[in-house]
Amino acid sequence: MNTTRTWLNSLIVFSLVLAAHADQVLIKGSNTVGEELGPALIAAFQVHNPDIAIELTTEGTGGGMLALLNGQCDLASASRTASDDELRLARARGLRLQSHFIGSYGVSVIVNERNAVQSLTLEQIRDIFTGKITNWREVDGRNAPIKLYIRDPVSGTYLGFKELAMEYQPYAANVQTRLTYPEIMNAVARDRDGIGYTGMTLVDDSGVRAVLVNGIPGNIFSVNEGLYPYARGLRFYTTRGNESAAARAFIRFVRGREGQAILESQGYVPRAMQRIDTGGIAP
Repeated sequence: MNTTRTWLNSLIVFSLVLAAHADQVLIKGSNTVGEELGPALIAAFQVHNPDIAIELTTEGTGGGMLALLNGQCDLASASRTASDDELRLARARGLRLQSHFIGSYGVSVIVNERNAVQSLTLEQIRDIFTGKITNWREVDGRNAPIKLYIRDPVSGTYLGFKELAMEYQPYAANVQTRLTYPEIMNAVARDRDGIGYTGMTLVDDSGVRAVLVNGIPGNIFSVNEGLYPYARGLRFYTTRGNESAAARAFIRFVRGREGQAILESQGYVPRAMQRIDTGGIAP
């Protein structure tokens, strides 16, 4: 009797362990996704799915893709498409990468609303943030020194903007750092000669204005049409046929209306809901 009861108890515990494991999702990868967006999406998802545990680590897109191909995570978050090397490694291991587009990381360059400068070229923006251009009159503005406001060095955006806009060159020595996008917008709104950057969907009429970049406005249309230069697509990657039900549920949530609204509220650009994905196949 005791032996039977012990066996039954062991079976129940084992079943619970398996069930718990099945309802866990491990995500590794992009700092852009993992820094602020990922935690916000996970928190909202778990309101509706409290039994699904999601663990998120940020180690760069490349680290996430390698972990996925090594079977060490369920989802790889990526701020770029799969590289040729990653596709070759997947084929060599008999795996097929599947891409799930979730939206875009888009950055607007902002100036004070009293600034007469309406548009800047890619080269001008690069030279302003690297310190080569230091006065607004060099870009058809007033004769006044340019004041730079950027994110702090530990943020993913600090590096992301260097990649998108600065050709990986170092920032100017006289930059002023802020911890959040709203803090940058507040600083530029108080400084007539200030310039900074923020998440595209966060720009409002509170004393700042987004400049055109090469004559192109930063908005959902220009990003989803591939016209705006300071944007890059965000994706989850899985290996086809190996997705758990919990992982699929999280992807559906992120790509659905509530997930997309959260993405937009964080300053990211939601995917066009009418977008037709390429069968989910990488890249």
